[in-house]
Amino acid sequence: MSTGYDDELEAIKRKKLLEMQKKLEEERQRRLQIQAVLRKIMTPEARSRLANLRLVKPEIADLVEQQIIALAQSGRIPIPVTEDFLKKLLAQLYEQTHRETRIRIFEK
Repeated sequence: MSTGYDDELEAIKRKKLLEMQKKLEEERQRRLQIQAVLRKIMTPEARSRLANLRLVKPEIADLVEQQIIALAQSGRIPIPVTEDFLKKLLAQLYEQTHRETRIRIFEK
Protein backbone atom coordinates (compact mmCIF):
# COMPACT_ATOMS: atom_id res chain seq x y z
CA MET A 1 0.00 0.00 0.00
CA SER A 2 2.57 2.62 1.06
CA THR A 3 5.65 0.61 0.05
CA GLY A 4 7.02 3.44 -2.09
CA TYR A 5 6.98 5.74 0.91
CA ASP A 6 8.46 3.04 3.17
CA ASP A 7 11.21 2.29 0.65
CA GLU A 8 12.06 5.96 0.38
CA LEU A 9 12.14 6.30 4.16
CA GLU A 10 14.44 3.26 4.46
CA ALA A 11 16.76 4.72 1.79
CA ILE A 12 16.97 7.99 3.73
CA LYS A 13 17.69 6.11 6.97
CA ARG A 14 20.45 4.06 5.30
CA LYS A 15 22.00 7.20 3.83
CA LYS A 16 21.98 8.97 7.22
CA LEU A 17 23.43 5.89 8.92
CA LEU A 18 26.27 5.71 6.38
CA GLU A 19 26.99 9.42 6.85
CA MET A 20 27.15 9.00 10.63
CA GLN A 21 29.42 5.96 10.31
CA LYS A 22 31.71 7.89 7.98
CA LYS A 23 31.92 10.81 10.44
CA LEU A 24 32.67 8.45 13.32
CA GLU A 25 35.43 6.75 11.33
CA GLU A 26 36.95 10.12 10.38
CA GLU A 27 36.90 11.18 14.03
CA ARG A 28 38.50 7.89 15.08
CA GLN A 29 41.27 8.34 12.49
CA ARG A 30 41.86 11.91 13.64
CA ARG A 31 42.13 10.76 17.29
CA LEU A 32 44.60 8.04 16.28
CA GLN A 33 46.75 10.59 14.46
CA ILE A 34 46.71 12.94 17.44
CA GLN A 35 47.61 10.09 19.80
CA ALA A 36 50.52 9.09 17.55
CA VAL A 37 51.88 12.66 17.58
CA LEU A 38 51.45 12.94 21.35
CA ARG A 39 53.22 9.60 21.83
CA LYS A 40 56.24 11.09 20.05
CA ILE A 41 56.34 14.39 21.94
CA MET A 42 55.12 13.51 25.46
CA THR A 43 56.41 11.26 28.20
CA PRO A 44 54.17 8.36 29.27
CA GLU A 45 53.47 10.11 32.59
CA ALA A 46 52.35 13.29 30.83
CA ARG A 47 50.12 11.31 28.46
CA SER A 48 48.61 9.51 31.45
CA ARG A 49 47.81 12.82 33.17
CA LEU A 50 46.24 14.11 29.95
CA ALA A 51 44.16 10.92 29.68
CA ASN A 52 42.93 11.46 33.25
CA LEU A 53 42.01 15.04 32.38
CA ARG A 54 40.07 13.74 29.36
CA LEU A 55 37.90 11.64 31.68
CA VAL A 56 36.86 14.70 33.67
CA LYS A 57 37.04 17.55 31.14
CA PRO A 58 37.27 16.23 27.56
CA GLU A 59 36.89 19.70 26.02
CA ILE A 60 39.86 21.01 28.04
CA ALA A 61 41.93 17.95 27.11
CA ASP A 62 41.25 18.64 23.41
CA LEU A 63 42.41 22.24 23.81
CA VAL A 64 45.55 21.20 25.68
CA GLU A 65 46.38 18.59 23.03
CA GLN A 66 46.02 21.15 20.26
CA GLN A 67 48.11 23.66 22.15
CA ILE A 68 50.88 21.16 22.92
CA ILE A 69 51.05 19.99 19.31
CA ALA A 70 51.16 23.57 18.00
CA LEU A 71 53.84 24.60 20.51
CA ALA A 72 55.93 21.51 19.73
CA GLN A 73 55.67 22.06 15.97
CA SER A 74 56.82 25.66 16.38
CA GLY A 75 59.70 24.58 18.63
CA ARG A 76 58.49 26.70 21.56
CA ILE A 77 58.39 23.91 24.16
CA PRO A 78 60.94 21.30 25.23
CA ILE A 79 60.51 17.80 23.81
CA PRO A 80 59.59 15.45 25.36
CA VAL A 81 56.80 17.23 27.22
CA THR A 82 57.04 16.07 30.82
CA GLU A 83 54.32 15.72 33.42
CA ASP A 84 55.72 18.72 35.31
CA PHE A 85 55.54 20.88 32.19
CA LEU A 86 51.97 19.71 31.59
CA LYS A 87 51.03 20.58 35.18
CA LYS A 88 52.40 24.11 34.68
CA LEU A 89 50.52 24.46 31.40
CA LEU A 90 47.29 23.31 33.05
CA ALA A 91 47.82 25.71 35.96
CA GLN A 92 48.28 28.61 33.54
CA LEU A 93 45.18 27.58 31.63
CA TYR A 94 43.23 27.38 34.89
CA GLU A 95 44.40 30.86 35.93
CA GLN A 96 43.34 32.31 32.57
CA THR A 97 39.89 30.76 32.68
CA HIS A 98 39.06 31.04 36.38
CA ARG A 99 39.82 34.57 37.40
CA GLU A 100 38.38 35.37 40.77
CA THR A 101 35.60 37.91 40.89
CA ARG A 102 35.22 39.81 44.13
CA ILE A 103 32.12 41.68 45.04
CA ARG A 104 32.44 44.28 47.76
CA ILE A 105 29.36 45.45 49.55
CA PHE A 106 29.58 48.88 51.09
CA GLU A 107 27.13 49.68 53.82
CA LYS A 108 25.94 53.23 54.42
